[in-house]
Amino acid sequence: MSERPTFMPARLINLFTPKLLVCLKEGYDLPRGRGDLIAGLTVAIVALPLAMALGIASGVTPDRGLFTAIVAGFLISFLGGSRFQIGGPTGAFVVVVYNIVQQHGYDGLVLATLMAGVMLLLFGLARFGVVIKYIPYPLVTGFTSGIAVIIFSSQVKDFLGLRMESVPAEFFEKWVAYGEHIGTTHGPTLAVAAGTLAVILVLRRFRPGWPGFLIGVTGASVLVWALGMPVETIGSRFGGIPSTLPSPQFPALSWGKVTALLQPAFTIAFLAGIESLLSAMVADGMTGRRHKSNCELLAQGIANIASVLFGGIPATGAIARTATSIKSGAQTPVAGMLHAVFILLFMLLFAPLASWIPLPSLAAVLMVVAWNMSEAPHFIHLMSAPRSDRAVLLVTFVLTVMVDLTVAIEVGMVLASILFMRRMAEVTEIGTGIHLIDEDAEDGGDDHVGAIPTTPIPDGVEVFQISGPFFFGVATRLSEVFEQTHKPPRVFILRMRLVPVIDASGIQALTEFVRRCRKHGTEVLLSGVQPQPMQVMGRMGLCHEIGEDNFVPNIDAALTTARTLAVHP
Repeated sequence: MSERPTFMPARLINLFTPKLLVCLKEGYDLPRGRGDLIAGLTVAIVALPLAMALGIASGVTPDRGLFTAIVAGFLISFLGGSRFQIGGPTGAFVVVVYNIVQQHGYDGLVLATLMAGVMLLLFGLARFGVVIKYIPYPLVTGFTSGIAVIIFSSQVKDFLGLRMESVPAEFFEKWVAYGEHIGTTHGPTLAVAAGTLAVILVLRRFRPGWPGFLIGVTGASVLVWALGMPVETIGSRFGGIPSTLPSPQFPALSWGKVTALLQPAFTIAFLAGIESLLSAMVADGMTGRRHKSNCELLAQGIANIASVLFGGIPATGAIARTATSIKSGAQTPVAGMLHAVFILLFMLLFAPLASWIPLPSLAAVLMVVAWNMSEAPHFIHLMSAPRSDRAVLLVTFVLTVMVDLTVAIEVGMVLASILFMRRMAEVTEIGTGIHLIDEDAEDGGDDHVGAIPTTPIPDGVEVFQISGPFFFGVATRLSEVFEQTHKPPRVFILRMRLVPVIDASGIQALTEFVRRCRKHGTEVLLSGVQPQPMQVMGRMGLCHEIGEDNFVPNIDAALTTARTLAVHP
């Protein structure tokens, strides 16, 4: 009697099993609990002022940043594929969220984030987690650095206390307006901002384990309250912070809104996927563990959906907060869950005090965030990379700052793909057999049978070798091979032992090459074809086109067959 098939293979279940369950199965004892408790409290203290600052920078109220840290932060750790991931609002979303809110309002942001959450769920179920890891590093650095410049620029008004009715959206116009209003700098505002910045930087230098953001903001709040300093606060601009989470609300849906927000939604999903997996990889590097990328994408999708339903904004894995959690002794995802619980407790207990937080101090926090995001050392280091990488870096950076983040990502990806194909085309060679035989003799590293022919090449036989991936970037070069011969030979031998992969364009080029040769009475032999190209050739009918007898295992067998064909056509 046959065994009844299971609904879902065990491997698939394991693929999407949250790391929390894995850790609990290993056993959860007091030392682990103590480490998670300390780490959760430490990260909550760091995240509290940061969440409010990121909410303001995103064009919404500070409480929405807190809602995000609580709801999304809990779910990302509860359902995620990393043991140490800390989720919440991050600087990567500031530009995108701000633009959506300005154009479509908060309801538009909710709809875009819901769509992004669904996309992330689909990415995870389709197992795109590994694919996202292949986004070029120069592209990631380019748009991250660009976002950092935009965040820094957006905080100048609050940092200096400039008397401006509105701040232009465009980068150059914004700085021109700052220059025109520099004379309106407000002394007390600048003093609070500069003092907060100084405290954060000094503590980072001499007491890196202390919560510099919280100490700086708390100190500024006490100073403003005690001295009655005339600076803008959360209370004066936003009316304070609520002490409870809002009830879930669904946005109004319409096809027109969905289509208008499709591109921003994809940008949110792209950033959430990239940032979360980068954070998980950083955590892996610090701990020697391995995360589940597709499970992480599922968690990000669910967390983003829940975040905006409860009044939040988009969320993802936060690299700095994740690293802080690890350094503070985190052992399992419980640390991330506790960090969200602690933020909720802080909001419930101390919401009235948040009204005294001066906005200049949060501007100082965001300027530090912008510097951290800029990755200036990495940016400078990449300027010594090959020209193609520099081009991707600079184009993505300039478009992010000057045009739009979505355009920057799209153009950067297309440019990186084109330059990658060009690079692959340059390393793929189609050369004469004699030339490449000499190269083989020099490198001496090939253990294939007949790598170097033991018999001379007979008259009427041409040998060419293709080295490298045979894809559409190099397929057209094969047609030049036939034109290089003064007289069509009796037999063409194509050595393919150094071709690891082939695509449809390569198959089409080979098919046309074989047909063209046969029109001139030339037979084509393929030598040393590897498994992947052979499989694709068989599936696409090229094996039948060429004939099974024309596939030979090595160059010696090819020359033996060619000699027979040349003598007996």
